[in-house]
Amino acid sequence: MIMRNNEPNWEKLGYVLASEYRIKIIRILKNGPQRPKDIALGTGMYLSHVSNILKGLQEKGLVRCLTPRLKRGRLYSLTDEGKKVAQHLKN
Repeated sequence: MIMRNNEPNWEKLGYVLASEYRIKIIRILKNGPQRPKDIALGTGMYLSHVSNILKGLQEKGLVRCLTPRLKRGRLYSLTDEGKKVAQHLKN
């Protein structure tokens, strides 16, 4: 499959679009790095749910942990692929 530089991986976009929770997290991370606690507060989701979704998004290569050595205060941000997906989400 030939993809232009600004186009996301369509399967990854579909993965995000399949869950309102994933959409919310991608939209929040679009504004810059966030802690899971802040994402939970911003979305009204349980922290454990946010953590599980972040893990899935990380496995898909859409999100990365900027501070993996920390137990508390971890920061997550979008990868380049995650940013492409975020651009295709409706506001």
